[in-house]
Amino acid sequence: MKIKKGDKILITRGKDRGKNGNVEKIFPKEGRVLIPGLNLFKKHLKPQGEGKPGGIIEISRPIDVSNVVLICPKCNQPTRVGYQLLGKEKLRICKKCQSPIEKK
Repeated sequence: MKIKKGDKILITRGKDRGKNGNVEKIFPKEGRVLIPGLNLFKKHLKPQGEGKPGGIIEISRPIDVSNVVLICPKCNQPTRVGYQLLGKEKLRICKKCQSPIEKK
């Protein structure tokens, strides 16, 4: 998976198309990423006792990685990710400006 935790991404498909955010968690087996505040769904909760009333809450659900694109931190444009070997180190690079994408 070419998207990592902490990357700034842009959503390209779905109800939140055009919005951007930072990746909070990745799910590599499912091929999904979680972006807080985006892809919100409502969930109905039953009361769990006196201290916890029921109600309708909004939760963020993971979105498929094919529906997001990385935003390059240097050129600030949506881009694809490439790889470059530098000695024994493998770097992610921006396909538009060829600059390395730093780890966060």
